Amino acid sequence: MNDDERLKWLLDPSAPGEKQFLHGRCDRDEELASAARIFLEFVQGFSGLDITQPCVTIFGSARFGEGHSYYELARNLGQELAASGYAVLTGGGPGIMEAANRGAKEAGGLSIGCNINLPVEQKPNDYLDRYVHFEHFFVRKVMLVKYSQAFVVLPGGLGTLDEVFEAATLMQTGKIESFPIVAMGSQFWQPMRDFIRNTLIVEGTIATGDLDLIHVTDSTTEAVDIIKQYGLPLSEDKK
Repeated sequence: MNDDERLKWLLDPSAPGEKQFLHGRCDRDEELASAARIFLEFVQGFSGLDITQPCVTIFGSARFGEGHSYYELARNLGQELAASGYAVLTGGGPGIMEAANRGAKEAGGLSIGCNINLPVEQKPNDYLDRYVHFEHFFVRKVMLVKYSQAFVVLPGGLGTLDEVFEAATLMQTGKIESFPIVAMGSQFWQPMRDFIRNTLIVEGTIATGDLDLIHVTDSTTEAVDIIKQYGLPLSEDKK
């Protein structure tokens, strides 16, 4: 989205509810109405994402198309996860999300998406067995975490970084069990790991062991093996 498109979207009076909700204080009735809409969105998510088999969430950019090495990596990963009995859950859009859903569907696995209203780039891809459409980013992120027993992050932008660091923070603070986070695309992630090791750890803002929350590999087989090592066969194991 260029600057003109972004400005037009920000000034659009028919903007999505989340922008209106986060704009600032409203009167009491409007705040209560927003709370009710958010509650109903959670209910919609719980109903639509009643996943009874082990599930892996895959994060990554919407901007890599078919034929790109990262797209093909995600597609292969989706195939291997499905062949190992895992459902694949993504943000439901194009790029890495589409590739992972596509691979899972091609291998006969369950392919699920958590889609969201955005001005560009985001519409349900063609490889979803089912999906739930969300209005609020924070509700969508809860669903992507709640139903997953492992997380795989491929190269992406701000949204991808937000998702993976939130998952890592929830583990670091004990809000969820310590499930595997696998980062694929080692060359892409190396500068981030260097920053964490050479700045965050050196300055003492995180512990040395926090870097171990994320496993880095370029092998889809190794990624699936890492997930299997945590022994998470059913969603009830996630507490």
